[in-house]
Formats: sequence, C-alpha cells, structure tokens
Amino acid sequence: MKHERWIKWLIILSSLPIGLIFLVWLVWIPTAREPAYRFVTAWGERGSAPGQFSDPTGVAVSENEVFVSDARNARIQVFDYDGRFLRQFEVRDSISGRPGRPMNLAIEGAQVYVADYWNDRIQVYDLNGTPLRSVGKHGNGPGELNAPGGVAVAPNGDLFVADFYNQRIQQLSADGRFLRQWGETGRTGAGIGQFNYPTDVALSVDGTLYVADGYNDRIQVFSVDGQFLYKWGGPFAMNLFGPFNGWFATVTGITIDRQGTIFVADFYNDRIQEFASNGTFLSAFGEKGDNSGQFNHPIAVAAAADGSLFVADYGNHRIQKWRPAE
Repeated sequence: MKHERWIKWLIILSSLPIGLIFLVWLVWIPTAREPAYRFVTAWGERGSAPGQFSDPTGVAVSENEVFVSDARNARIQVFDYDGRFLRQFEVRDSISGRPGRPMNLAIEGAQVYVADYWNDRIQVYDLNGTPLRSVGKHGNGPGELNAPGGVAVAPNGDLFVADFYNQRIQQLSADGRFLRQWGETGRTGAGIGQFNYPTDVALSVDGTLYVADGYNDRIQVFSVDGQFLYKWGGPFAMNLFGPFNGWFATVTGITIDRQGTIFVADFYNDRIQEFASNGTFLSAFGEKGDNSGQFNHPIAVAAAADGSLFVADYGNHRIQKWRPAE
C-alpha cells in the first residue's frame, strides 16, 4: 500500500508541469477569431532610385495614395495603391538643412506628419511634399524631443509623439506647445504608464491613445483624459516576449482602421497581429523570409479605407499589400 501511494504521488507531481503549461496556454495564448489576411502584391528593392528603398521605416495612406518613409535615402516616396511610383520629396531639417531619418508617419487632412528621428522634430508637409512647419527641437525638456519614432494627430491638431530616447509620450499643441506627457523622462520601466523605448502611437476616433511600448513588448492604452485603461502583450504585459498569439518581440508600429481594429507590427516575430480595440487577439499573418507574403522584420503598417493593409517590410526593402481573406 505504501509503495502504491508513492507511485500515486509521483504521477500527480509529474502531471503538474503539464497542467501548468496547459493553463498558461488557455489563459495567455489565444486562438484566432478571424481569418488571416491574404497577400496581394509587393514592390521595391534595395537602392536609391525612384521605387527603391534603403530601410523603409514608416507607411501611411491617404484616400488613394501610399506614403513611405525611405529612411536612409532621407525621403518620402508616394505610390498609388497598386505600387506605381508617383513622386518623392526630401526630409531635411528646416533650420540646418541636414538630411533626416523619417520614421513612422501620420496623415491628417491634407498634411503629412513625419517623425524625424535624426533631427528630433516632427516635420509637416502638404501631400505634394511642400514643407509647412517643424515642431520640436533636441532635448529632454517639455516640448523637446530625442529621436521621435512616431506621431499621431488629433482632429484639433494636437500632436501625440513617441519620444523614443526620452522614454515618454508627449502631447503637444499644433504649434509645439507642451500640454502633458506620459512616462518619466529618461527612465525606463515596465509598470503602468512606464515605457521602454516607445516607438509609435495611434488615436482612435473617440480619442483613446494606443502606445506601441517597443521594448516592453506590449501595447498600453490611455483614455482621452490621460488615464491608463489597459495593456496587452504576453503574461500580464510585463516585458515577456515570445512568438505566441498576442505576444510580441519588439513592437515597432501600430495603426487603427475605421472600424477600430488595431494592427501591430511585431518586428522580430516577422508578422502583423490584429486585435479588437480592447486587446482581444483576432488574427496574425506573415512569417520569416524574402518570398511573397513573407517578412524580414516588418516595422510599420497602415490601414486603408478599402480594407487593404500596407506593410513596410524593413529587411526586404519593400512594401507589401494585404487584403482581408475571403
């Protein structure tokens, strides 16, 4: 009898890790709720000629055009939805004339907002590339920037800026006046409202702020009045990275479509993930590679009104177009 009891306890103890793994899978690894997107087309290759890229780092769409940050070529290139080259314009510091490094983009109205990583500014252009104004300067004080990675624009013109090396999100007026910030300047952290190199921001129609908290491998969400709402990305969204559904391995871009669906560029997992506005995982698409429908570090994503998604495929120096699966 004693021997049988020992065997029984060994069976129970040996089953605990299996049960724990199963529990973790149920709680933190969700299944897809919607069909994944399908690959349509891709364009670009490494180079400096029109239609070529050297590190595409950002993408945004107007009603019928695709704007791409061609980072090391210090320019924005513009295409139609099928990838035909239309025009280009340089990104330079408005004061010194130094070439910039454009990162994530935003389009609001008839203006293009460029997060200029090297020049520590938000550069604003009309859709044809005419410079309109510049917001910010280098530093860590209110309204100053240190390598901005992304920008979102409210209907009233306020700017929300992912201030990368300053470890914060700033809200600025249209003319650059400081309004408020999230995060402690210069200090990383994984707690609520703390950041670890934030890379991008997006605003929903109701003004909710979504932050790509880059190296914390998560998304943080804040209300219109600035209060923390929720976060997601791995267990407890506490800087645990992984390849599973709903987890991230460095978040580099975020966008919201007109239905409020969230799309996230999951850089080192070589995929785009789709979420409901509350963080519920919906689907994912992409895998590592250089063939059609594969990614080499997707860094940014933009959603068009017709349902198309455009992805900046950083390591493959190209743009990919995807559509909802039938």
